[in-house]
Amino acid sequence: MKNISKDKYKFIHALRPFSFAVALVACGAGVSLAWVEGWRNPASILLVFLGGVLLQAGVNLINDYSDLSEKSALKPTQIEAIKRNFQIGMGCFAVAAAIGLWFVYQVGFAFFILCMGGLLGALGYTLKPVNYKTRGLGVVLVFWLMGVLMVLGSYLALTGHWNTNVIWFSIPVSLLVSLLLLSNELRDYEADKHATIQTLVVRLGYQKGILIYKALVAAVGLSVMLLAWRFNQPWLLSGLLAFVFLPRLIGLLRADASERGPLTSGSGRMLMVFGVLYNLSLLFGYSS
Repeated sequence: MKNISKDKYKFIHALRPFSFAVALVACGAGVSLAWVEGWRNPASILLVFLGGVLLQAGVNLINDYSDLSEKSALKPTQIEAIKRNFQIGMGCFAVAAAIGLWFVYQVGFAFFILCMGGLLGALGYTLKPVNYKTRGLGVVLVFWLMGVLMVLGSYLALTGHWNTNVIWFSIPVSLLVSLLLLSNELRDYEADKHATIQTLVVRLGYQKGILIYKALVAAVGLSVMLLAWRFNQPWLLSGLLAFVFLPRLIGLLRADASERGPLTSGSGRMLMVFGVLYNLSLLFGYSS
């Protein structure tokens, strides 16, 4: 691990606030589906969003903790920053867990099982000995943890019951969550390869990573069209207006490493715009 950026471990950088779009969009989908069924408690909805953002913040802040195994490449200030971020991240998990326990009390033990699965998955994302990130499994795991489970968990927290349709409606959002993480791996490909961080893109190669990125985009479009047809909800297609960002993003995929920086933030904007349009379509167009 050489030439580590001096800013990498600063709190605001480690927090990655742009990625909060993941929690807001995923929770928003679950909330929208619950809303149309008549579950509209403002306090509960606020707690769902707060819990989701705290969980996302916790994942982000503990993300660099495994770097402590390479202390020889770190400055004392960087080691201190990593430990501080980890402590704050665990604090975020603790508050999110407290919110989760309140919902367990409200809606039952099924929510506890879902929360435990999500929390263990979040901790295992970057922490040893599991560390899904360096096993090349991050893109797959976030589809479930920050996509399907977060949408389903938000819905379950408000309604107290399961609905298989929620899983189907979570798929486009979950695919874009995976795409956002993949964009991060593509952006950092050269640095991760140099540091021997075995992400999916490092394992498969950059060109195959581009193919996966394009395949995820195609899967989002196909899943939205199938959902619009299956549930007779044409307004869901409005989410595809977010693809206006694609030409710029495809261009960045072909750019040199030094010019690839905006790829992740641009993918995040596409996720956010898609999420707003898609969730509004669920809110005003979906009939349970």
